[in-house]
Amino acid sequence: MNQASAWLQIHIGLLPAGLVLDLACGGGRNSLYLLEKNYEVLALDRDGQSFVMLEAAGARTMLHDLEADAEHDNWPFVENAFEAIVVCNYLHRPLFPAMLGSLAPGGILIYETFAAGNEQFGKPSNPAFLLQQGELLAQIRSNPQVAMHVIAYEEGYVEQPKPAMIQRICARKTGKTRGLDRL
Repeated sequence: MNQASAWLQIHIGLLPAGLVLDLACGGGRNSLYLLEKNYEVLALDRDGQSFVMLEAAGARTMLHDLEADAEHDNWPFVENAFEAIVVCNYLHRPLFPAMLGSLAPGGILIYETFAAGNEQFGKPSNPAFLLQQGELLAQIRSNPQVAMHVIAYEEGYVEQPKPAMIQRICARKTGKTRGLDRL
């Protein structure tokens, strides 16, 4: 089993107690780490291959294709549903506004994925799956009803777990806003 995201490990202490969504959980490495740290986990993916193992470890699982409608979000959750949302190596831009709405006030978003320039290191190389410069910062402002406070942000080259171009953010939902006092 692969080790949990280093970005998640760095920021785990900021996560409030409660339900954490591991969005596009894949093999479950981050879900297992969260469970080890005594978080309640909902692991969501469109491929349930890791669900038996995750359920045996104590996670709740949800089989769901977030991209069933490529032009719109296919978000199955209500507002304020999660104390934290963790996303690693996944990008579907239409989800951002609804995802941010589903964070509870004070909730933490830990998001890390590939960025433009990654094509020189392999996959993903399709621009549709690569963030443009500064895009992750812009995406966390995509819901005009949600104010986010950036705790940490990085953009650029990483060596581990493999050479790649990435963007990653850790941000706290500060509540609702009318739009002018956003990040």
